Amino acid sequence: MDTLSDTVDEISQPQPGGRRRAIPLAASTLFVAISLGGIGLIVQLYLDSLNTPVFLISLTTTIHGVGMMVGSWLWGTVSDYVKRRRLLAFLTFGMAASMATLIALPSLGIVLTAAFVRSVMFAGTGVVAIAVVSASSLAERRGKNLSYISSARSLGFAMGSILAGVALAGLGFRYSFVLFAALPLAAFAAVWFLPNENPIVRKEKIGAWKAIFSSGLFDLYLATALRQMAIFGTFALLVVYMKSIGIAVSVIGLIGASNTATQVLANLLFGWLADRIGRRRIFMLGFFLSAVTPLFFVLASNVYGMICGYVSLGLSFSSMYAGSTAFIGDRVPEERQGQMLGLYESSRGLGGLFGPVLAGILVPTIGYDGMFLVMSGIAAAGFLVLYIGRMRGGARAQAASS
Repeated sequence: MDTLSDTVDEISQPQPGGRRRAIPLAASTLFVAISLGGIGLIVQLYLDSLNTPVFLISLTTTIHGVGMMVGSWLWGTVSDYVKRRRLLAFLTFGMAASMATLIALPSLGIVLTAAFVRSVMFAGTGVVAIAVVSASSLAERRGKNLSYISSARSLGFAMGSILAGVALAGLGFRYSFVLFAALPLAAFAAVWFLPNENPIVRKEKIGAWKAIFSSGLFDLYLATALRQMAIFGTFALLVVYMKSIGIAVSVIGLIGASNTATQVLANLLFGWLADRIGRRRIFMLGFFLSAVTPLFFVLASNVYGMICGYVSLGLSFSSMYAGSTAFIGDRVPEERQGQMLGLYESSRGLGGLFGPVLAGILVPTIGYDGMFLVMSGIAAAGFLVLYIGRMRGGARAQAASS
């Protein structure tokens, strides 16, 4: 059974202080999430106003996935060797600078370049924050402490979605970009309230593939990539789809906020449950719900169907993320938290790289409903990878004990 006692590696036990570090990091995470949560919707609608083809609009999501993949791996690894507070300050300032380029209402090429830089920087802020908290949390509180960061991010995304619709209606594109570019500067200020860091333990370098296999996390990373491919593909064109079925822009923002609003409390709940009933049970629930989410858009092409799909997404992400990050934190030593959590985030970015491209190809050929069904099947494949891996591991354990 996947209980806390049999999942925690002794070498993962940290110096205490996870909660003290989680509070300022949650504040910083809130501001960058508000910024990123709103800018994505505004950028898509800005490109649509330029009569940009749907396939090129979907590239913004693909580029976001590339940036998440590169940034998570890069900054997660770097964070194991440098002062993480200074690194977070650099990343939040860089995110503000990349978003400021949109104020000039640039062409498609600059928009896509800014999207890449923005996602690379945002990926770093996320993985470094959870690495700090995970490395400084006791095992019995790791899930709960990490949930503060994920809940702050979800609250920020919800606020960003709502603010984007309001700002766009009242300010237009240019001044909306000004507003959202300023928010990472508040995150920059919050970073400096982070307490002094634990000493960094230097270690030998280890390759990414060797690190994944040696920690026994390959099945989880593969399933996560498949899940992200399905979810990114499902939602890459959903704003355009909702607009095409007559849903107002202001309502689209509120619908999008239902996902992240759900995550605010769900992250806290699933983080608490992960500490009590086991990490695996929680993230398996998340992978199952991920396969269900696209089906809501097939069953009901109206506001209510959209809300149900977004709420299901919120529950699926919260349970998957709370269980997975705590699970990884249990299995790797303190000095490798940044690298392994960064690789996990990179596996999410890898799925985000392919999902939107596939969606852009599928919609013109089999329509939105067909695309949603394909994405549901891909997410189900991720669930099966974990289920089969668990059964295979159980069989090996039984054979070893007999």
